[in-house]
This record gives sequence, structure tokens and C-alpha cells, in this order.
Amino acid sequence: MSDLNVMTPEEVAATKAAVMNQLPGAEIQGQSPLHHAELEVLAQKGPKQGGVHLKELKLLGHLMLRMNPENADQLAAVERVLGVGLPLQPLTSVENGNYSIRWMSPDEWLIIVPGAETFDIESKFRDEMGGHYSLVNSSGGSTVLKVSGDNVVEMLKKSVPVDLHDSEFPVGKVVSTVFAKSGAVVRRTGEKEFELVIRRSFADYIWLWIQDASREFGLVVEA
Repeated sequence: MSDLNVMTPEEVAATKAAVMNQLPGAEIQGQSPLHHAELEVLAQKGPKQGGVHLKELKLLGHLMLRMNPENADQLAAVERVLGVGLPLQPLTSVENGNYSIRWMSPDEWLIIVPGAETFDIESKFRDEMGGHYSLVNSSGGSTVLKVSGDNVVEMLKKSVPVDLHDSEFPVGKVVSTVFAKSGAVVRRTGEKEFELVIRRSFADYIWLWIQDASREFGLVVEA
């Protein structure tokens, strides 16, 4: 039986994960989960007034971070990379410009960044973070829908079993919840504005659901 090739702690610390730039080259068109719905065409030709507005924030970078929230060195590393600290209180979020971080569980956060910056952000994490942690690029598996308008809360009440009153769901709050017969990560970004992080495999279903749930209010698609 041959000897096992066991790495020393110093060798483990020096080992870096392989990071792949998942963005295609300029010759390949990136397509969002709702590419087939031609939302840009609907935005041009569809209604301009309605109680619910919808816009796909497409082709963003989605990074799932897991780490020990009591590790001060790692918390500092996150702040160096993103310019803002992790939200440590349950069901909260923070943002810094085009970067946003959603609390998902006691040791898990969803970081959303501009798609073109995903590779650089992930590489910076690998350079700055030490110790035991996990960072997974799940960009291709999800998309973000921004829903807003005078009747957006009424539409969402048809879709999620969550108390959406301002006193219970203030700006910045995040919940992972059932959405119709699917699921979504819902974040309130304004009094009448929310973001839904949804899975690629359910994007078409949720798009169709929102159309139906908004029928009585009028749906405006924004480019």
C-alpha cells in the first residue's frame, strides 16, 4: 500500500481554487432565462400605464458565500472586496452601489453584482479570503425580477404567504418563500418596489403567473 500524499497546513493555505470566467466572448450572445419572452419588445409595444411594473434585471452575477460569521478576518475580507460588510441580522440585506448582499441563513449570503464584474469579484475573494469558506458562482441558474407600482403589494399577496405590511416587511428585508407553486427570494427595495430572485427553471412559470395576478391592475413591462 503506497503512502498517502498528505498536504501540510502551509500547503493547504497556499492552494487556490480554480476560478473560471463564465461569461461568453463577444461573439456569443448572453441570454437570460426570459429571453424567449421578448420583454424588450413588450416594453416598446405594450401598455405604458398600470398598477404593476415588471423589469428583468438580467445577466447579473450571483455568488453564494458560506462562512463563519464570527470570523473577524473573513468579515474584514468581504468588506475589502465589496466595500460593505455582510448583513449579520436575519432576513436583512445591504447594498453598495450595484452590489447587494442578502442574508440567507446564519452562515450563508447571496451576493449579486453586475454580470461583467463577477469573475473579478470572485477572483478578489480568492485573493483576500483565508481559512475555511465556500464561494459558488450560480449566475446561470437564476435571474432577478424587479416588480413595482401602486398595486405591487396586492399582486404579491396573491403569490406569497408573507405579511407584506410595512411594519412587518420594511425596506431591506429579505425572505426566502413560496411563490405560487415555485419559490423566490423576495427583497423589499422601496415602499412600492421589490426584487425577486428566481430559479431559471421556474422563470417562465413565474412570468406567466405575474401576468395573470396583475390582470386586474394592469401590467407594464419595462426594458
